[in-house]
Amino acid sequence: MAPTDALLAISAEWPERAVETGEIVMAEGDATRQLLVLVDGSLEVRRGEETVAVIDQPGACIGEISLLLDHEHHATVVAASPCRVRVLDDAHDRLAADPDLLLPVASILASRLRLVTAYLADLKEQYGGDRAGLDMVGDVLGSLTSHQGNPIDPGSDREPDSPY
Repeated sequence: MAPTDALLAISAEWPERAVETGEIVMAEGDATRQLLVLVDGSLEVRRGEETVAVIDQPGACIGEISLLLDHEHHATVVAASPCRVRVLDDAHDRLAADPDLLLPVASILASRLRLVTAYLADLKEQYGGDRAGLDMVGDVLGSLTSHQGNPIDPGSDREPDSPY
């Protein structure tokens, strides 16, 4: 069973919330300790004013990174269309105690990491050494693939001394 299908099945009894277009589902800087599962609709993940991802697959989880790192949300999630989400309050404790819930969440995160790593490898192969600014892709890729979960702030181009 696909992890998103598993999350839809697991969350079937959770309270459901209707979300209108433009409504904030989770705000950057907050610590809701909630895990949300998208039932239908489309959500945008924003860092500042920049949309960094669109979530529109039923069964997608929202808030899992903050829960697993026990940290505030590092992005704002906004409804791009009318949505329905299922909400698990105090999800940190449930994730710690329920392997049936943790496994699909971990599978989704592992899949994301695999895609990001593959993408960085493609960038390195296609552009490494040929374009200014892309020479660092190898260093970033090496850091990502060896990262063992120690808390870090990934930084940005505005933070030249980022930990990777």
